[in-house]
Amino acid sequence: MQKRRPKAAILAQVEAARRSGQKRPDAVLSAIMRGKSFIERRPNAMPWFLYLIECADGSLYTGIATDVEARFCAHASGKGARYTRARKPLRVLASFELAGRSEALRAEYRVKRLSVQQKRALIAGERTLESLLPQTEASEEE
Repeated sequence: MQKRRPKAAILAQVEAARRSGQKRPDAVLSAIMRGKSFIERRPNAMPWFLYLIECADGSLYTGIATDVEARFCAHASGKGARYTRARKPLRVLASFELAGRSEALRAEYRVKRLSVQQKRALIAGERTLESLLPQTEASEEE
């Protein structure tokens, strides 16, 4: 038979999930009540990067990867995205480290919606990546 944990410990874990921006703390509570440990992200998880590449025609390509250098080499060799096969990539203009794949995909979506001038402002440091991303409940409480 499983050893039951004190209610205070369970509620503390749920509150920690809320503070960390977990969208469904009720799912955390459900997992904890069933006796399963709930870890949203492993501490040794590999970071993801959002990168911007300048192409030969002057356009900018935005993508995500865990290894930007290897991904750029794939684009340069013609084994990357279809967009960079047609427009040869010249160099990586910027890369931004993000906590995980989900955050990287969200950031990529936001950056791809920007105009070329706004992307260049991001590359130049006139804009921050954080300013593009929606604020989570946890960061609003602080």
